[in-house]
Amino acid sequence: MLDTRFLPHNSHLDRPAQFEQLDPDLRRLRRQPLIHRFPLIDALPHDRPGIYSITGGRQIGKTTLLKQWMAQLLRRGVAPDRICYLTGELIDDHHSLVRILTDIIDGWGPDRAGYALLDEVTYVRDWDKGVKFLADAGVFERVVLMLTGSDTTILREARARFPGRRGTSAVVDFQAAPLTFHEYVRLHGSLSPAAASALADPSAPVAPKVRALLDAELERYLRHGGYLRAINDLEREGTIAPSTFATYADWIRGDVLKRGKHEHYLREILAAIVRRCGSQVTWNGLAKDLSIDHPMTVADYTALLASMDAVFVQPALREDKLSAAPKKARRIMFSDPFIFHAVENWLRPDPDAFTNRVTPLLADPERAGRLAEACAVTHVRRFFPTFYIKAEGEVDIAYVHRGKFVPIEVKWTEQLRPRDLAQIAKYGNARIWAKTWSPNAVHGIPVEPLPLALYRLGPSPLAAPY
Repeated sequence: MLDTRFLPHNSHLDRPAQFEQLDPDLRRLRRQPLIHRFPLIDALPHDRPGIYSITGGRQIGKTTLLKQWMAQLLRRGVAPDRICYLTGELIDDHHSLVRILTDIIDGWGPDRAGYALLDEVTYVRDWDKGVKFLADAGVFERVVLMLTGSDTTILREARARFPGRRGTSAVVDFQAAPLTFHEYVRLHGSLSPAAASALADPSAPVAPKVRALLDAELERYLRHGGYLRAINDLEREGTIAPSTFATYADWIRGDVLKRGKHEHYLREILAAIVRRCGSQVTWNGLAKDLSIDHPMTVADYTALLASMDAVFVQPALREDKLSAAPKKARRIMFSDPFIFHAVENWLRPDPDAFTNRVTPLLADPERAGRLAEACAVTHVRRFFPTFYIKAEGEVDIAYVHRGKFVPIEVKWTEQLRPRDLAQIAKYGNARIWAKTWSPNAVHGIPVEPLPLALYRLGPSPLAAPY
């Protein structure tokens, strides 16, 4: 018998045909103006027992993804009583986890496969001990166990303790992420099928109407980022609700405090990241500007924020090794435009942050340029190991692909001045991503409009590529 606390999220057990109408998460989804179906659903296992995981920051829709997957499994004919959703928020420790999972799986019988979905598993104290115990006992031999978690570091380290126990699938670890610019444009439905098809051909000219549309869509994306709640706020109301800003700031604050950190240190470090977003920094340099005594404290907090996918730490490239140069300064930026806005509003609260903070920022060429550059960097890093080049000059992006690095300079300006391109011009395979749609090249360096470049990166990978 399933613990009654979990029953609201398992309405399919009593009324499978009405699951999509009764489930609280899917019911909320149906009320949104833009309904996103996660492509990741099609890559998740079907009748392939094993221990799987989905990682990604909080509030990106992992729970809704699991519910959409449950609905698909039901449509495929999986018996309702072979699917169970659990949330780690209601499970205290690994002892409770072992008892709950054992009761559920025993109820399926020895000859019946099943799907156990354990959402936000890192809430369960010592959860990996419980999973390892059950795996060693052979409990998961006919079970698809899907784990989700927001702290990628903890989940990755714990998964390493299950060698040989994950199953036979080629891919067992998946990644959920905020929507890319490409995914947002497709969700918004602003491109006709013919225009979308034409954009996939690099040699095809882009019509003026499509250029204007992509420019407008990128400006919207720089307001709401890839987070569905903010996207739907703007679509429905023409603004982003104060509660949405608060939700994402509270996620960061809550998860950091849950790990025993100090709020005043977090506030100082986030304020420093906002001020220096995209600039070269060292831990020593940051610490000197803060009340924090030790540089390693700054590094520790930043690493935690990165593990939550709130920030991205971009190292300098060691060109001879195609790896990070550990002694050089780093660049720190928020992993999504909306996280930047939410954090800035937490640091300096405003009852109408969208009107008084976000809109003026995008009207400021310098600040909008830094946000656009960070957006480009964090898009590329979803697909490739991503660095920047620190030499006589600086190059914004250097990503590694097939044993080579590709340098990209991001210029959120209508005019490209040769003196600003001195470093990027040293590389034969260099590219420029710019605000302008002309010219096609500067001093022999190909120029691509930033909205088009981001769109052509495509949907986010289903699993981390590195």
